[in-house]
Amino acid sequence: MTDYTGQHPKGPDPSTLDGTTQGRKSLSPTTSQLPSLKIRLQKALRQFPDFPSPGILFEDILPIFQDPALHETFIHALELHVIEIYGQDDKPDVIAGLEARGFLFGPSLALRLGAGFVPIRKRGKLPGPTETAAFEKEYGADHFEIQSDAIKKGQKVLVVDDIIATGGSAAAAGQLVQKLGGRLLGFVMILELDFLHGRDKLPAPCYTLLSSQSASVASEPS
Repeated sequence: MTDYTGQHPKGPDPSTLDGTTQGRKSLSPTTSQLPSLKIRLQKALRQFPDFPSPGILFEDILPIFQDPALHETFIHALELHVIEIYGQDDKPDVIAGLEARGFLFGPSLALRLGAGFVPIRKRGKLPGPTETAAFEKEYGADHFEIQSDAIKKGQKVLVVDDIIATGGSAAAAGQLVQKLGGRLLGFVMILELDFLHGRDKLPAPCYTLLSSQSASVASEPS
């Protein structure tokens, strides 16, 4: 399998995005707000030791959605994060959200970016013709599906979810995008479990909005 480790930054280096060198993207002036927004969001996360199993420190993103002002901050930060990475001229045509937490913010982000939203769901939950991709979980295989007409050939697609852990479900989502002929721009996650090296499995760059602990942190593994 191709090693993408060196090609998957958690986020762009601002020094390479100042527009001073040919080929570099110019930052929208509003992206200067992003660092302070990230700090506010990071402080809102809650941690639960030994959940869902001993030795795991669970990172809870749900408080972000309980406060309307914080929720708005979160969606705005995601919007700026995507613009910072891809620039105004290469924004996605489609946001593909993974079941289930990708559904919490994927549609709102899509609206802010002027993109469509496509759900990627567990097998058997979508009507009509679908494409399927398998991925491995702790206790066996699982499957994601996407409706066969959800993405048009050549559309630029960004996959979003709350966290990247082992990378299996995100990799399956990327495969589905490519099966339909979409141009997979990459993956945007809120958090990452660095020590599981899930991004190494992905077929495109992966960016995280917030900082995760390097070990023993978990959400629902993806």
